[in-house]
Amino acid sequence: MRTIAVLPGDGAGPEVARQGVKILKWAGQAAGEELEIREYLAGGAAIAATGDSLPDETLEACKAADAVLFGAVGSPEFDHLPREKRAEQAVLKLRKELGLFANLRPATLYAELAGASPLREEIAGKGFDILMVRELTGGIYFGEKGVEQGPDGRVAFDTERYAEYEVERIARVAFEAALGRRRKLVSVDKANVLETSRLFRSVVDRVAEGYPDVEVSHLYVDNAAMQLIRDPAQFDVMLTSNLFGDILSDEASVLTGSIGMLPSASVGEGAFGLYEPIHGSAPDIAGKDIVNPLGSILSVAMLLRHSFDMAERAGEVEAAVRRVLSGGYRTADMMTAGARRVGTEEMGDLVVAALNEVR
Repeated sequence: MRTIAVLPGDGAGPEVARQGVKILKWAGQAAGEELEIREYLAGGAAIAATGDSLPDETLEACKAADAVLFGAVGSPEFDHLPREKRAEQAVLKLRKELGLFANLRPATLYAELAGASPLREEIAGKGFDILMVRELTGGIYFGEKGVEQGPDGRVAFDTERYAEYEVERIARVAFEAALGRRRKLVSVDKANVLETSRLFRSVVDRVAEGYPDVEVSHLYVDNAAMQLIRDPAQFDVMLTSNLFGDILSDEASVLTGSIGMLPSASVGEGAFGLYEPIHGSAPDIAGKDIVNPLGSILSVAMLLRHSFDMAERAGEVEAAVRRVLSGGYRTADMMTAGARRVGTEEMGDLVVAALNEVR
């Protein structure tokens, strides 16, 4: 028996996580394997109940599980708390405590959603399939930071810091991923300005020597942002630091037609991983049965493939999502003319129905 810790979180998190759990239950039945699925508190929900965004019980349960399915965290009612006490710290602490240094974010423009993309028709029509590989536990988000009083007022600082081993391990994840795709990798940095980027680039070049079958190039981050708009189809695997990956993956998500479509996996050295849609808790639309659950459902597909070695089941989930989209079903965020609008629950049920049709 394998165990999945489910952390629904806040806002729209519980709604989308619930749809992901439907897929997990289907996968267990399809594989003839019992999956133990247990829910735990995280984020604002945990603060309200325990005063801590990541209670010890939740952390220990995640450490003992074979994988974690995450909803979303963030709640306006706790925004007044100090940074280290806020709901969003739950996922940051989880990544650090579980050694999840690599964030994998696929950004795919399905032909069925080309009309929902903000890209020009001739660009969107080509489609794209990009894998963002973002370093997750280093860089400016985890460097020394603070606010000091200077002679002319307050001075704030956030320190970007990378060790060579941190760059090397994330680079290897990206190169290995490229081997299973189109064997093209672009490393994104700001090496014309930043010392950390110069280190990043030099380590990537050294690691590349062990992957002669992968075509490697480098782009400054500002150029990469422009190229994503101009011609996203040129990219296969994009390797980035923590900060740059955060920004570029959100840019790529908009190009797919909806940020609600994008899944992600946070992984380390082994098969264990934390899986979540990249959208936030969206408190303004939470509880209204309108949020897009496909990012969570596709995150489950990533979980099945990476953590449970169920590649066939994962492919079936991805194919089911496409069949539902081909049938013209859309949640509010990706509506186009002639499509049929459905809610969160119905979209999840439609994917399960599509899965059952082919078995």
